[in-house]
Amino acid sequence: MNAPLRFNEALLIADRAFQPFQCIAWAPQDGTGQLSLSVVDRTSTHLLGRTQLSCNTYSDPIQFAKVLEASRNELSQKGFHLAPWSMPE
Repeated sequence: MNAPLRFNEALLIADRAFQPFQCIAWAPQDGTGQLSLSVVDRTSTHLLGRTQLSCNTYSDPIQFAKVLEASRNELSQKGFHLAPWSMPE
C-alpha cells in the first residue's frame, strides 16, 4: 500500500491493529488534521494506550505502520496480548 491513506482507511486499519481491544479514534474539530487514538479494554473502562498523529503520519502508510507497530509493541511489553496483525498491502 503506497497510495496516501484517507482518514476513514486509517481508522479501519487502526481498529484492526489493536484487536482484541477497542481502538477509539477521533479528530479534534480545530482544523489541525490531527488524529487521536486511544486503546481501551473491551468494557471501555481501562485506557491501555493513547497517541496523537498528524495528518502527514496517518496518511503515509509506511509512517502509519511504524507508529502502529510501536504502539503494539508498547502494549505487548505492558503484558497485553494482541491478535496477529500486519499492515494491509
